[in-house]
Amino acid sequence: MGIYDYSVINTAGEEVSLKNFEGKVLVIVNTATGCGFTPQYKDLEALHEKYHDQGLEIIDIPCNQFAGQTPGTDEEIHEFCTLHYNTQFPQMKKSDVNGENALPLYVYLKSQKGFEGFGKGPMALAMSAMLKKLDKDYKNNPDIKWNFTKFVVDRQGNVVARFEPTQKMEDLAACVDRLI
Repeated sequence: MGIYDYSVINTAGEEVSLKNFEGKVLVIVNTATGCGFTPQYKDLEALHEKYHDQGLEIIDIPCNQFAGQTPGTDEEIHEFCTLHYNTQFPQMKKSDVNGENALPLYVYLKSQKGFEGFGKGPMALAMSAMLKKLDKDYKNNPDIKWNFTKFVVDRQGNVVARFEPTQKMEDLAACVDRLI
C-alpha cells in the first residue's frame, strides 16, 4: 500500500481520500491547541500561503494523546486555529496517532520514517529527558513522540522526511521548497 491508499476524516465527518492530493507535496502534521509548540501553526500557515498555489497541501490532524493538550471538540479546535493563526489549510477530525486506535495513515507514515532523534538544543534535551521518564525505549520505536511531528510526502507519494517538533521550521520550509 502507498500513501494514496489511505484516507482521513474531516471535521464534517466526511472521508477524505489522500488520492485527492496525488501529484502534490504534502505535509501531514499532528497538532495540539495547548502545547508549547502550538505557535508552529503560524509557520505552517506561512508555508501554506507561500506554496499552496504551487502544489503544497498541509493536512492538520489534531491529536489529544500527548498530555491532553488538545481538549475540545473538532469545531472548538478549528475555531481556535482560525482565530489565533488564521489557518486556511484543511483540518481533520481529532484522531490518535499511536496505539491500537492509531489512524492507519499514521501506522503507514511511521513505517516509512521512524524516529531519528530530536536534534540539538535546549528543547531537544528537554524532550529527551521527559520521554525517558515516559518510555525508556523511546529512541528505538517509530511512535510519534509529541505534538507537531511533521511528515513530508513528495509529488510521487514517497514519504521523504520526518521532522520532530523540536526541529527548526526553517528546515521544514527548505525541504518543501526543494520539492515544489
